[in-house]
Amino acid sequence: MTDETLQKILKKNPGEPEFHQTLTEVYNSLQPVFKKHPEYAEAKIFERMTEPERTITFRVPWMDDKDQVQVNRGYRIEFSSAIGPYKGGLRFHKTVNLSILKFLGFEQILKNSLTGLPMGGGKGGSDFDPHGKSDDEVMRFCQSFMNELYRHIGPDTDVHAGDIGVGGREIGYMFGQYKKLTNSFTGVLTGKGLTWGGSLVRTEATGYGLLYFVEEMLKTRKESMRGQVVVSSGSGNVSIYAVEKCEQMGAKVVAMSDSGGYIYDKEGINLATVKHIKEVDRGRISEYVKSHPKAEYHDGSAGIWSIKCDVALPNAKENELDEKAAQALVKNGVIAVAEGANMPSTPGAIKVFHKNSVLFGPAKAANAGGVAVSGLEMSQNSQRLSWTFEETDARLKQIMVDIHKNALAASEQYSTKGNLVDGANIAGFLKVATAMTQQGLV
Repeated sequence: MTDETLQKILKKNPGEPEFHQTLTEVYNSLQPVFKKHPEYAEAKIFERMTEPERTITFRVPWMDDKDQVQVNRGYRIEFSSAIGPYKGGLRFHKTVNLSILKFLGFEQILKNSLTGLPMGGGKGGSDFDPHGKSDDEVMRFCQSFMNELYRHIGPDTDVHAGDIGVGGREIGYMFGQYKKLTNSFTGVLTGKGLTWGGSLVRTEATGYGLLYFVEEMLKTRKESMRGQVVVSSGSGNVSIYAVEKCEQMGAKVVAMSDSGGYIYDKEGINLATVKHIKEVDRGRISEYVKSHPKAEYHDGSAGIWSIKCDVALPNAKENELDEKAAQALVKNGVIAVAEGANMPSTPGAIKVFHKNSVLFGPAKAANAGGVAVSGLEMSQNSQRLSWTFEETDARLKQIMVDIHKNALAASEQYSTKGNLVDGANIAGFLKVATAMTQQGLV
């Protein structure tokens, strides 16, 4: 395939920088595949895969607590059903737009493929921001959102999960409305409460899975997490449970952040304090120093990458770790970087890591634990079963071990051994491309 192919796709999707970024990365990774399998280029598999099967946009009117009508926009990008029903999260945030959702949805195709579970790719959400809203306002919005969305989804068609701004509260409100509208109790949403179809380990899944993946990366150099000093950006669900698993593995996490700034505690972050601030008080990370006066708080979250560490975990947001930050990490001796957020490292940063032989775990592989346990929740719902924490966690760990193994093998066969960006893109693509080829021109 020529660069002209990519340029046509980018031109067809103007004004969508996040989508362009992921398309360019994947396209470049796949060039060795197209040389070895020209039939995929001839069948225009990449062009077909980058065009969503369906894009749904709709109006979401709702009433706030002052009896004022508010109007938001809802989306669902049903990207690919080649290997299973559409599967991907819902994001409620003021920055949500088509570019963000298409980037996330396209990544989801490959991520879901890597898990080995029968799940296609999709993503959705709204420019509604639940932050600062009352429970009643969030409920009214979620019910209105589902009043339209329910027509397009189902346990064997399109299954949703949470993402930024969508946690257990929002999932509950949406599930209740779906159940009322359809008179059915099905696994159409994952991340449900444990008493009504949810799965153990779902809360911890992305953070735990991230560390299982990091441990596999380190094994290739006869290293482990024990004794490593770690910096983890963010202080939401992913970062909190990544830190928890770090501690269980014998590592010390010294820094976390939120959108306002970051904390540095050279003695090691007290996770119980962070959990109380974020999960109980819903406060700011700056409050940490009130309980731990020896710790430091710094305004501006970008500075977190200046802290010396062995392992860096960008767990906050897309493009948070740029080339300058990557150079600082390398100078301070970082040996491994793994993405808990979606596309948090810029292309320039990734080049720095590869050039300096830093182990690098890309998001679509390293943070696949969340959707993996969502898939396991779907399986439990279908069977009307509930697995123990230990059983689910063991399945999650094996999935993450297999993802690393398959990405590493693909990098060796098609690219440069150890380039897990290429390896993950290739391994995920091949499974979907095979299914699309066998299913005909659909």
